[in-house]
Amino acid sequence: RILNEECHSLPAGEIGEIAVSSNQAMIGYWMAPELTSATIRDKWVRTRDMGYIDEHGYLFLVDRKSDMIISGGFNIYPREVEEVLYQHPAVLEAAVIGVPDEVWVESVRACVVLKPEHSATGEELIEFCKERLASYKKPRSIEFLESLPKNPTGKVVRRVLRDPYWQGRERKI
Repeated sequence: RILNEECHSLPAGEIGEIAVSSNQAMIGYWMAPELTSATIRDKWVRTRDMGYIDEHGYLFLVDRKSDMIISGGFNIYPREVEEVLYQHPAVLEAAVIGVPDEVWVESVRACVVLKPEHSATGEELIEFCKERLASYKKPRSIEFLESLPKNPTGKVVRRVLRDPYWQGRERKI
């Protein structure tokens, strides 16, 4: 099922949190009753993954709930912005994060690794995204890095990129 914030099922095509229920689903977190009760409700495990089910019943994964950026009241899924950045011929890797913004609460920042022997400016990449995304989804800033932080399985660790911007702030993602 796909659920909204109030745990109600959403119709086909609407993005929400993916929830699963089966005899093989987890029964809880070891010695963590609060986390268990926040994750499992009425035998449904909330996966913290965002997705939707199409009109044919196929499930599509959109992004992790914890990675979602809320800017000016709009939900922005980093993966969508990253997929556009990967279309640029100079981009080798990209990770999109939400950073504090006094007006919009969060703004989109892209952390980019360029391919060897290629170059691009931040303005060029922002314009590239602007031509392919809704205006509110385009990055407001670009940070060029030599490499992206990854865990042992090769997955980008967004927290490492995001945390320095949120240090010392009351609200954190």
